[in-house]
Amino acid sequence: MQSFIKFAQHPFKFSAYLFWKIPSAWLSGVRVQSLSETGCVTAVPYRWLSQNPFRSTYFACLAMAGELSTGLPASMYVQSASRRISMLVTKMEASFVKKASGITLFTCAEVPLLKAAIEKAMNGPTAVEITVRSEGRDKAGTLIASFDITWSFKGKS
Repeated sequence: MQSFIKFAQHPFKFSAYLFWKIPSAWLSGVRVQSLSETGCVTAVPYRWLSQNPFRSTYFACLAMAGELSTGLPASMYVQSASRRISMLVTKMEASFVKKASGITLFTCAEVPLLKAAIEKAMNGPTAVEITVRSEGRDKAGTLIASFDITWSFKGKS
């Protein structure tokens, strides 16, 4: 697990991974700020490639950063599992509170809940769904947007 955290926080290696696997997130400037067993923080800037016509960050770019803050810790636990686990986003609910006109930092503090759901999926025959929250705030701490992402985990034979 520590090697995954080290990989995710390595600026060049994870940037190359985003470029290869999620190029739209890479182009938009989505980046990982921190990852641990208790939380994950991602960031998306307001810039030309992430803007909308209203001079703020496009909602899809905010959604990418919000989803990554929940999906990265889930991937960390899935990769370290003793059994193969599939993972899939099955639902997303969003609330947009304020225009994002600078960097927006998304925090998921529910990483232990993800770990428990993955362990349950690993030990059972059925899919396990869990909804976790990611909140995006500007540098002043003002809430910009929040996402409730529902993940489904299922053990593979």
